[in-house]
Amino acid sequence: MKTQADIYTRVTDKIIADLEHGARPWAKPWRGGHASTRITLPVRAKGVPYRGINILLLWGEALEKGYQSNRWMTFKQALELGANVRKGEHGSLVVYASKITKEEEKDGGEVTEHEIAFMKGYTVFNVEQIDNLPDGYRHEPIADAYPSGAPLPLIEYAETFFAKTGATICHGGNQAFYAPGLDVVQLPPAEAFHDVEGYESTKAHEIVHWTSNYTRLNRQLGKRFGDEAYAAEELIAEMGAAFLCSQLGISPETRADHASYLDHWLKILKADKKAIFTAASHAQRACDYLFALQDAKPTDETLVAERVTN
Repeated sequence: MKTQADIYTRVTDKIIADLEHGARPWAKPWRGGHASTRITLPVRAKGVPYRGINILLLWGEALEKGYQSNRWMTFKQALELGANVRKGEHGSLVVYASKITKEEEKDGGEVTEHEIAFMKGYTVFNVEQIDNLPDGYRHEPIADAYPSGAPLPLIEYAETFFAKTGATICHGGNQAFYAPGLDVVQLPPAEAFHDVEGYESTKAHEIVHWTSNYTRLNRQLGKRFGDEAYAAEELIAEMGAAFLCSQLGISPETRADHASYLDHWLKILKADKKAIFTAASHAQRACDYLFALQDAKPTDETLVAERVTN
């Protein structure tokens, strides 16, 4: 049985290896030549999306092994459906984190409760590794709905999404950044970008930065990351933008100006095996916050309907 320390090490070492080869795990799915459809979040057997670090793990596994489906399940879940994992197939690691409450009695008889965080790893299989699944488990409605190279008619929706956050967004100049003092997102004019998705994905990145303000998520990284806090915030924004873009139907842009952070990210991850988990958690929290500002989070069916009607 793998210990909690083993899980942190296995996940971190895998991401370090990607970064050392110049690949950012949160951007890999969009850079894969086999990716012929819009990238979606990986989902569990019943269609519930994975979150945080598990998104990175399963995106990477799908790209490395060429899986087109985004659905995953455990060996036991496959059996319960009357299906079977093919002999010789190897599963993929995902992690589960939670807390347990423990009671402790002090010398005076007083009983106190405190929470203990724990993490465990378990194995899942892509549905493409499983035979005899019932109808519907291999069908990917969004992936099948649009041919390769089709334009994504979701930009108007993305603009509405960003507007509903209430962020102040200004245009001008040739740099994209979030200014904490002014609490303003600054972007070059849309026509300065090579395509509209580059513009929207850059906006997503800066909007994730915007969530860090003390009036919102109050993301204070100095205590955890010290001198590397700025690089850690960029790591969170890159991952958060990738998570967000996958739900808005936008291909995130890998910004060349962020290559300078690579050494810093490697330094952070090599020094702290839990750092990537912390960063992914912050990225997920930022996405949750932005969706909470909307009237309602879109479902996959909503996205399909909007594509069909636009």
